[in-house]
Amino acid sequence: MLAEQVIKRPIYLTEKGAKLREENNKYTFEVNLDANKLQIKDAVETLFKVTVRDVRTLVMRGHMRRMGKTYAKTQNWKKAIVTLREGETIDFFEGV
Repeated sequence: MLAEQVIKRPIYLTEKGAKLREENNKYTFEVNLDANKLQIKDAVETLFKVTVRDVRTLVMRGHMRRMGKTYAKTQNWKKAIVTLREGETIDFFEGV
């Protein structure tokens, strides 16, 4: 799987994500549901030219949403919390 297929988008607009980034040098990404931790680590290292120390993943369950008269479930998605080596940052998140 290519690095661009593993990482879908960064998640940086939440207060929790901002706090993790500032205090613990952790960054959050939405990743492919089939990606494992090694693929996520390799993708982050190749795309952003940083050294990854740890990867934690969790599957976010879809919610029930109102669609007209009926209810429908949104899709499940996977979130990865990536810890970088001290002193390294991802410039994509700076100034947000």
